[in-house]
Amino acid sequence: MRFIVLLGLVSLCADVTYEGARSITGPFLAVLGASGTVVGVVAGLGELLGYSLRLLSGLLSDRTRQYWLFTLTGYAVNLLAIPLMALAGRWEVLAGLMLAERIGKALRTPARDAMLSHVTQVTGRGWGFGLHEAMDQIGAVGGPLLASLVLASRGDYRAAFAFLAIPAGLAIAALLAARRLYPRPRDLEIAAPRLAARGLRRTYWLYLLGAALVAAGFADFPLIAFHFERAAVVSPNAIPVLYAVAMGVDALSALVFGRLFDRLGLGVLAGATALGALFAPLVFLGDAALALAGMVCWGMSMGAQESILRAAVAEMSDPERRGTAYGIFNVGYGLAWFAGSALMGACYDVSLPAVLAFSLSLQVLAAFVFLRLGALARLRASVDN
Repeated sequence: MRFIVLLGLVSLCADVTYEGARSITGPFLAVLGASGTVVGVVAGLGELLGYSLRLLSGLLSDRTRQYWLFTLTGYAVNLLAIPLMALAGRWEVLAGLMLAERIGKALRTPARDAMLSHVTQVTGRGWGFGLHEAMDQIGAVGGPLLASLVLASRGDYRAAFAFLAIPAGLAIAALLAARRLYPRPRDLEIAAPRLAARGLRRTYWLYLLGAALVAAGFADFPLIAFHFERAAVVSPNAIPVLYAVAMGVDALSALVFGRLFDRLGLGVLAGATALGALFAPLVFLGDAALALAGMVCWGMSMGAQESILRAAVAEMSDPERRGTAYGIFNVGYGLAWFAGSALMGACYDVSLPAVLAFSLSLQVLAAFVFLRLGALARLRASVDN
């Protein structure tokens, strides 16, 4: 548990740093003379790199067994790029640092999740990953608020980026403490006899399909915020508040769904997916009150995704291939998210009902996939017993 809390503290401080930065990079790009097209391309390319490179980093961390090296290097690149943004005098420099930050996240995520998977075997994987996600989301709420506070008091984007060096330093310090106390997290996993396996199991690939359906049908917040402003659902000042509410719900639901997953299995993910699917009609068709309810559903779904989805990958992969398993999972999930977001954005300009139909159908289909996986898991457990 101490290792989970230490890495949770790392993620909390790291999220304060880069979520704080992400809340102001768009306006700062505009100040430096970038166009709207540049902002969209840089943001999209950053997410694409951030997910696609996880396959390579996952494979290499498994091959070399240097999980700490990839984690430390990734966090260093990820976090140090942000204070350097204060020195950017051209939008091209800022764009390069934004891409570097996403590349750093790609380097460290599969290796970090592989190490977490070893220790969460004892605490319960759903609870362990849920606790880590809850701490992570505390930082996701605090980062934009901190950046906004510095910006309001100083009136300067550069000061806000420079101030974010403080949580970045705290994250690195907590990470180094975790490395010193737990140089070999894999030793904390209880060894279980397994049949030798060549590659990943069939259930893993079916699970990846379900996760990809969830990602493709899940509307990203920028599209939701765009709708709120365009349709005048809420005032512009209230949009960040709704996002903060969703992040708070994310943190709490990660703990709840994580604990339920440890007790009940993948059926919990099917229920969470079906419940989360309600966000689409609520946010896109409702008034302010229904929009709030929709953001609560959206946050609940995010909490389930960030806790159960990662925990289940560990259950479906062998320790020797866990970095690879997380790398492949992140690539598939990220590409599906990118493709789904782009398609829903295009549909929004043509037909709002098409957005709803697309989102709801994929989410419901994903729930059926997870129900099938839950049934297979129960069948296997009964055979083993």
